[in-house]
Order: sequence, then C-alpha cells, then structure tokens
Amino acid sequence: MVDATGSTVPRRQLGRMLRDLRAEACMTLDAVAEAVQCSRQKMWRVESGLGPVRGVDVRAMCELYGARPELTAALVALAGETRAKGWWHAYGDPVPDWFDLHGGLESAACRLREHAGALVPVLLQTRGYASETCPRRPGATDEERERLVEARLRRQGLLRRRLPRPPRFEVMLSEAVLLRVVGGVAAMAEQLRRLEAASRLPQVSIRVLPLAAGARDGALAGSFVMLDFPLGLRVDPDPSVVYQESLTGALYLDRPAELAAYEQVWAGLDALALGEEESRRLIVKIGEEMHSD
Repeated sequence: MVDATGSTVPRRQLGRMLRDLRAEACMTLDAVAEAVQCSRQKMWRVESGLGPVRGVDVRAMCELYGARPELTAALVALAGETRAKGWWHAYGDPVPDWFDLHGGLESAACRLREHAGALVPVLLQTRGYASETCPRRPGATDEERERLVEARLRRQGLLRRRLPRPPRFEVMLSEAVLLRVVGGVAAMAEQLRRLEAASRLPQVSIRVLPLAAGARDGALAGSFVMLDFPLGLRVDPDPSVVYQESLTGALYLDRPAELAAYEQVWAGLDALALGEEESRRLIVKIGEEMHSD
C-alpha cells in the first residue's frame, strides 16, 4: 500500500531512475540489497516509488552503480523531496533543470490530456514556434537556449515511438491560441499546418474550444496537463498527476481532491469543445485566412 504521506511525483521519478541505473549496472535487487545492507522488499519499494527515501541510501546506491557525481547529487536532492506533501519543482532548486522530471513522467504515461489556453502544446510545436515560446531565463546564453529548444523537439518523438506504444494524447485547444500570431504570419501558418497533420494521427485528438464558449472553469484553471499511467505489473496503476508550468517552475498535483477537481474541469471542457473534424476544419480555415492576408 502506498504511503499516504507526501507526494508520489518525486518518489516515482527517483525510483525509475534508480531502477534504470541498476539495470545499466547489470545488478539484481538481491545483490544490491546485500551490498547496501537492506532487505529486498525495501529495494523494491524504493524502485516502485511506494514511500519516502533517505538521501544516504540513494547515495550508497548511486556509488554502487557508478553514477556520475552530478546525477548522484540530483537524486540525493530528489530524495529530500520524497516526504513533501505537495510538490513544486523550482528550476535548479533543489533539483537542477537538466534533470527533466516532467519528461520522465510524460514518457511513462499511457494517456496525456492537455488544456492549452495560451500556447500550442510543446509536443505539437514546430521549431519556429518553440524558439519563440521557450522561456527566456535570465543570463541564459544563445547556446543554452538552443539546447532547451532541442530538448522540447526531442520530446515529440513520444507520439511516434513504436515501443512502448505511444500514449493517447488529447488536446483541448483554445481558439485564441490559433489566432495568436507567434513568430510571424508565415511561421504561424506552418504551425497550423502541423496541428492539422497531427490531428490525423490515430493516437492524437485535437479539439478547439471556441471563443464563444466564454470564460468557464477551463479558463479559470489555466493551462494544464493530466497524466494517467498504465497498470504495468502492479495491482493498481500509479496515481494520475496534474502538471502546471510557469516561468520559474512547475507544480505537480496528485492528491485525490486535486485530481477530482481537474477531472471535473476536463468534463466541462469536453462538453464545450468542437468535435475533432469540426476542429480540424477550423484550424485549416484560420491557416488559409492567415496565409492569404
């Protein structure tokens, strides 16, 4: 049974990273348990994200696996967050920004539901759009910024991967996002063509929320992503997570009451949005009008 104290987000990401490091080191759970002087059951719980983890245990495992010092430091810092009841990841503090927590959760999910109220979702952005909308962090060099853009674009392979099966990606896209010109008219027209093409992928659903729908719960909730996870080898799947990003960090919500609130918001969006085919026609229409101006 999952420990009720604390957020599951840092736990499951820490467990996944430690499991991958153990696999790379070609070590069994029994061998590691013996080396760090703990039970096999405790090792299994750590890798499954079922409870808080001590930093000293994480450091011992990382040394055993031969992990890089910077990765060891990041995982030890993450262990310190496994007792937190709510979790806000501020970029670089305490976990460094190159350690992509959201990317790990995203790649493990079987279903992604995104309400995009301001910008095109990262998984559907063109390079031009991504370059214009990637956060401009103070002091970042052009090279660092370009690396962030590349990281965004690499994440898009998630929707076309062969194994494991790509997640179902459902998008509720505000009509205002389609009308907001980002990077110039030509660049925005290219982005709209990308959206139209992506909407034809079997695992992708794009539905537009018309401006005429007004300011309902979705507008008040802001942009967010709901991540659902597969059953795997466990009796119950990992709890779902709601992810919200801002300029300085990211908020992860996984308490039952929080998830229920966002499920209610999603149901409201579902009732207001245009159908998939009608949404596709609107995307094409706006793109053609933009290109002809």
